Amino acid sequence: MKIGIIGGTRGLGRTIAWYLKDFGFDVTVTGRDAIVGEQVSEDLGIKYSDDNKKIVQNSDIVIVSVPISSTEPVIEELAPFMKEGSLMMDVTSVKEGPSKKMKECLNDGVEFIPTHPVFGPRTTDLKGQIIVLTPIEKGEWYPKVYEFLEDKGMRIVETTAAHHDDMMGIVQVLTHFSYISTASAIERLKVDIRDTENYESPIYNLMIDTIARIVSQNPYLTYSIQHENKRGEKIRQALFDSMSELKDALTKEDEDEFVEIALKATKHMGDIQAALGRSDKAINAITEEYNTLLQSIGSEVGLKHIYSDTIHVGTIKEIDVDFLYLEDENGKVKKLKISNVRKLNDEEFYKWKLNNQKIHTRDISAIFNRKSNPHVIKDTLKTFENIVDVIIIDIYKGEPIKENEISYTFKIISLNEEAIENCIDTLIGFGGVTR
Repeated sequence: MKIGIIGGTRGLGRTIAWYLKDFGFDVTVTGRDAIVGEQVSEDLGIKYSDDNKKIVQNSDIVIVSVPISSTEPVIEELAPFMKEGSLMMDVTSVKEGPSKKMKECLNDGVEFIPTHPVFGPRTTDLKGQIIVLTPIEKGEWYPKVYEFLEDKGMRIVETTAAHHDDMMGIVQVLTHFSYISTASAIERLKVDIRDTENYESPIYNLMIDTIARIVSQNPYLTYSIQHENKRGEKIRQALFDSMSELKDALTKEDEDEFVEIALKATKHMGDIQAALGRSDKAINAITEEYNTLLQSIGSEVGLKHIYSDTIHVGTIKEIDVDFLYLEDENGKVKKLKISNVRKLNDEEFYKWKLNNQKIHTRDISAIFNRKSNPHVIKDTLKTFENIVDVIIIDIYKGEPIKENEISYTFKIISLNEEAIENCIDTLIGFGGVTR
């Protein structure tokens, strides 16, 4: 199946292209910057074109992934070139305008599904991610798309374009505006955010990280989200009025009014216990990860960069608030940002070693009492760290072995020589005499 992504060289469009290519589709992205387009083509193993109309004519599915303000003009421009039986989708965070434009401009025989993936370009796993579908009509494509998204473990929300835009007014317009306002206030106060780290509570930590995540997004996209949602002005005014009311209560030193406002707001927040539970999990996850790294100081670890997937291996020498220092086998120390890496668990680290490190093999013979069991010895050795396998390759009872003794030869396959030496020490500990 051929999928054309209009504007797929950057942002969410590029992320979608990466997923669809990985799922086996024939993907072509378009974009105005040929240099960026060719680089994306090489990086993702997909095709690039600067001819939107040509791609639309040859695609089974066309996904419009351009800035919100350009979405409707692009739909209008490309609609006549959609081939019969094909499907058009858009992925903007405003749905009313694009929905009406697709219905108005597309020819009979061409389906459309207004869509909003409620996740960002940094998302690395579709499972559990929310995607909103706002169909006006459901044709032959709709159940296929729905089943595909469901199969990928996504949480599908089906609603109208109007209701979607109402909800996005709260989820995006209100929250983004308040987060950016908070960041702007910190800047106005000339506070160095790093100076607050020694005093931050876990909740403050989460809040600052969330604010930083929002304000670091493309400001032009953020502006479009604010500008294009028809409810935006009303919502921003409500926030401004609420802040003014709360400020006035404090200015007047009216404790009763302040408490009344706070309680009224709290009652409207829904399931508070569930919110506390979710935030507790987030806090515990951050604390547990940091403590795990602290406990690993002096130990060899594997750290996976959560964005590049690069694996860094070495011994943790030191950890501070934001960084850890990893020494590799050559004694070179690397500084890594803690928030950007994840410690591999034992199984993951073992598999990485198996695939990337030199395998060491040695045959070890030892003499034991004839009543000993070689399989018990073998199974014990196999449990040792960095031992890949232990195989019994010879059992010998003849000369010059004494009558009440027997010789076993084990092939020991290991990730390092140290583990083999540990096996030899254990054989001696079992009463064996190495030959």
